[in-house]
Amino acid sequence: MTDAPVRRAAPSDSPAAPSSGAAGRGTPSLSEVAAAYPDPPARRRPAGPRLRRLGKHVALVVFGFVMLYPLLWMLASSFKPTALIFREPGLIPTEWDFSNYTEGWNALLDPFGHYLLNSAIVVLGSVLGNLVSCSMAAYAFARLKFRGRNLWFAVMLMSIMLPIHVIIVPQYILFSSLSWINTFLPLIVPKLLATDAFFIFLMVQFFRGIPKELDEAARLDGCGHGRIFLRIMLPLSLPALATTAIFTFIWTWNDFFSQLIFLTKPDMYTVPIALRTFVDATSNSSWGPLFAMSIVSLIPVFLVFLFGQKYLVKGIATTGIK
Repeated sequence: MTDAPVRRAAPSDSPAAPSSGAAGRGTPSLSEVAAAYPDPPARRRPAGPRLRRLGKHVALVVFGFVMLYPLLWMLASSFKPTALIFREPGLIPTEWDFSNYTEGWNALLDPFGHYLLNSAIVVLGSVLGNLVSCSMAAYAFARLKFRGRNLWFAVMLMSIMLPIHVIIVPQYILFSSLSWINTFLPLIVPKLLATDAFFIFLMVQFFRGIPKELDEAARLDGCGHGRIFLRIMLPLSLPALATTAIFTFIWTWNDFFSQLIFLTKPDMYTVPIALRTFVDATSNSSWGPLFAMSIVSLIPVFLVFLFGQKYLVKGIATTGIK
């Protein structure tokens, strides 16, 4: 018999196991393990992506400042004397004049709060009218089946392309025959008849994204179209309703042309028309009070957009999703 060859253990490339100290000591401590297996050196991230991100942020800040400069200039000019507004184009006034706000508030026949109230009445009626009428029309186009639905939907979309100058004369003749001139009815009543096709289209797209299985389950429980619309469609379409309300508020608050046509009495003026009267309210244009009241008139729009921004973004982002 030959002796079996003795196998020798190959040298290992791995580091030696940490010593456990005296026999029977047990598991090595964490410090010994950390000393035996040091962490690899950290890799440095390349500077290219960080520089690109920094450049994008700088470009966005510069672009945002350019976009906000007219508003900042108007805000600064509201605190300047009228004689220095166009002499000093800088944003920091060298001479402060806080009387522009008090003079602008009382410069017209009525305090400026009277015109703010008139605009609030028109805006509130328009918002409620669009929310009720446009949501009902959108539900009909999205869920009801009736003859000529596609045709009437196309006609509704085509009405978006009609400029207001085409329909303002027939509207004026109609409202004049109804003795509605110098009232808020010509500005509010059309909103109750779903005349804003843009909001109808927006809500139709949102309603089509809601599963029809919810309607079928509601019908099994005995719900009709009215209860389905009130208890299912409206609660689920809050982003679309908020988007409609915000856009209606901004567009109606800033509307000048139609309000100028239908409101000719000074006590019926809204904010845009009242601001226009500052130019020829006196022999010299009151630029300081005009800019001051312009800042005041922008506060409601800013607050509405600030608190409704998340609903606005969500409503626009989810409108086309089906």
